[in-house]
Amino acid sequence: MKILLIGYGAMNQRVARLAEEKGHEIIGVIEPEHNESTPYAHFDHIADAQDKADIAIDFSNPNLLLPLLDEKFELPLVVATTGEKEKLVAKLEELSERMPVFFSANMSYGVHVLTKILETAVPLLQDFDIELTEAHHNKKVDAPSGTLVKLYDVIKELRNNVSPVYDRHERTEKREKDEIGIHAVRGGTIVGEHDVLFAGTDETITISHKAQSKDIFANGAITAAEQLINKQNGYYTFDNL
Repeated sequence: MKILLIGYGAMNQRVARLAEEKGHEIIGVIEPEHNESTPYAHFDHIADAQDKADIAIDFSNPNLLLPLLDEKFELPLVVATTGEKEKLVAKLEELSERMPVFFSANMSYGVHVLTKILETAVPLLQDFDIELTEAHHNKKVDAPSGTLVKLYDVIKELRNNVSPVYDRHERTEKREKDEIGIHAVRGGTIVGEHDVLFAGTDETITISHKAQSKDIFANGAITAAEQLINKQNGYYTFDNL
């Protein structure tokens, strides 16, 4: 594939390295500010590169991506930006009428499988309390992670009247049956860990996913791109790709 990178931070630098190892070509990057040390051609707009690229892979942020999506172009897109999710998904669904578009807040296929395991476990464990915990490196600024929010959304669809509880240190009442505890840990260089604890009477079950390298997210995006370029126009996720 000939790949246009949207954003050239730590993640798309990994995408570039791993894609080239697989025999793909990076034809250029779109960055908020031109960095002369970037070893690829610079583009300001997706349309400027669409005749040279087969697909674009985005690991950026809403401030960079959303204005680009308002422009006129037709190029398959793999989007991994988090933040402004509702606005972003609405725009991608609109674009999917004229190009294939893939979106995931977490490009790890293992995390996708974790959500499928939850879809089975939650109905079977209706009487169990559920607590969600995520851990990331000390540079991560948002909490809870987008992945943990995704896990909570799965649970919310399968249990009635649940509500998230983010902070218990000032609470004086006991835990309510319908609350889902959500906890964030920050420290060191932890890549990403997500735990779902089901706590019943005299027994617990924990389902965990631990990322050991950020390469899993880059490889997930590349694999999605390899599938997407052969798809018809439409909006794709791990569920239907």
